[in-house]
Amino acid sequence: MSISERFRQILEQIDRNSDLLYEILPEGAATALRLVDIAVEEMQDWVDSVGEIPQFQLESKLSPVLLKVHADLDRARVLLEKDEHEKASQIIWELEQGVYRLLNDL
Repeated sequence: MSISERFRQILEQIDRNSDLLYEILPEGAATALRLVDIAVEEMQDWVDSVGEIPQFQLESKLSPVLLKVHADLDRARVLLEKDEHEKASQIIWELEQGVYRLLNDL
């Protein structure tokens, strides 16, 4: 699977799980939910152009985006763990791992 396909797949997973998190979390988790939304927005800005980035530029173009997304997800997970929302923090942990694996493959 290409980097652009994996990028889109990860975005889809984060977006889908964001909807699930809105369903299972109380309103008090709004900050964490907003961080997940920000991560989606960051990736959404690149979804159309990711396939057009030349191979030799993938790392320099996508790494900053993926690092920001990972940081946003990590902050959301920490907030949820602090408030003892274990299921939600586990969902975000798995999303973080997908972003991290893609970063490593760049």
